[in-house]
Amino acid sequence: MATRNRNFSYRNRGRAIPERSVEREERRPTGRMNRDAFAAAARSRISLEEQARQLADSIIAERDRERRISRLGKVYTRFDEVDDVLANNVETVTRGLFSGDVASLTNMVKDSTTTAAQDSYYYQINDSNGISQLSIAYGNYNGSGSADTTGNLNNDTPSRAIYRQYAQTLLDPADRKFTFDGTDSNSIYILNFNRARIREKLDPGNFEITLRHISASADGVDGAEISSSVHVQIMDDSSLTSATLGEGGQVYNLVSGSLDSGGIYNASNPVHFGLLYPQHGVAILNATQLDKLTSDGGIDLQTSTDDAERYNIRKLYTAISSSAGAVPENKTGGIQARSAENVKSTYYFVRAKNAEFNYSNNPTFVTGSLGQLSFNSFKNDPQTYITSVGLYNERRELLAVAKLSQPLLKNYTREALIKVKLDF
Repeated sequence: MATRNRNFSYRNRGRAIPERSVEREERRPTGRMNRDAFAAAARSRISLEEQARQLADSIIAERDRERRISRLGKVYTRFDEVDDVLANNVETVTRGLFSGDVASLTNMVKDSTTTAAQDSYYYQINDSNGISQLSIAYGNYNGSGSADTTGNLNNDTPSRAIYRQYAQTLLDPADRKFTFDGTDSNSIYILNFNRARIREKLDPGNFEITLRHISASADGVDGAEISSSVHVQIMDDSSLTSATLGEGGQVYNLVSGSLDSGGIYNASNPVHFGLLYPQHGVAILNATQLDKLTSDGGIDLQTSTDDAERYNIRKLYTAISSSAGAVPENKTGGIQARSAENVKSTYYFVRAKNAEFNYSNNPTFVTGSLGQLSFNSFKNDPQTYITSVGLYNERRELLAVAKLSQPLLKNYTREALIKVKLDF
């Protein structure tokens, strides 16, 4: 039994070992095949990746070549909205108020083409060349100082119409009278500047009127006599205080002072002469203050407030137009004023890099029927001059042209940055 057991056990071991050995032999070829397949697949992947890289490199190289070629003959460049365009910049531009952008009006004449009926309402004032600059009017709340034009004796006078018209335009709806330094006034003078010249508004801080003293009564049409040198100067108080806001927009006081002399006289308690409405281009002067004697801060204007035509407009016109002859040489006289306008600007930064815009579309750049370069040296070292920049829309339609002050040399060794400003 023991022998058989040993033999049985042996036989079992003998059969088991070869079986396992055969199994291992059968598995080994399968492992080698898998490794070979993996290696082949890896070689295939490397090949595909290499081919993809080669294709990508070829595409990139072709694009670079096309880009270099296109840069040599480039005509248009699209702006980068972030880096090349700076939009919506608002700047305040000031210029002289009068013809030729001059800031002073000292030589002025009354327009001779207006009728007598028109003269009863306003005087049209021109410069020495006959170009309209402003109008002067007189207004009275009760209609005094001018004659009834209807003949109905209902006080329907030019002075009343003028006062009501400007009160309706400049004052709040519940306010019927102009108030100067806290006191209402029934009698006013108006300077209304040509709308085309004020553009957006009069420039506060640059406004001055010089008035010469009236030495005698001026009841006739040829009116007002003047003194030799007595005068007052009036300017706005924007240097002292901010504007008040009302129905007529910004409002400043007109007080005693001079731009030529450096500012407001007695700034803590100046003499008040009127109001300035810069956005309307209108100055309202208080006739009550102007009628005072020079010792009280007036010019003895002698405004008439009866019911006849007394040519009050002529008195103020004479006081202004003759004032340049009353001031010292270091002062200007007349009217000094500037306009102010907010201008919106867009800046375009045009960048010409070293490899760009070195060739020209100008016919003189080439010669012959084959379009050969005019100079052989231009093949490797082209030389051009930038003289202007054109701004185009998406359809390549020319919208604006900016001219350089002088031609700008451009070649492979030079780059250019040109700033173009477009105002709206």
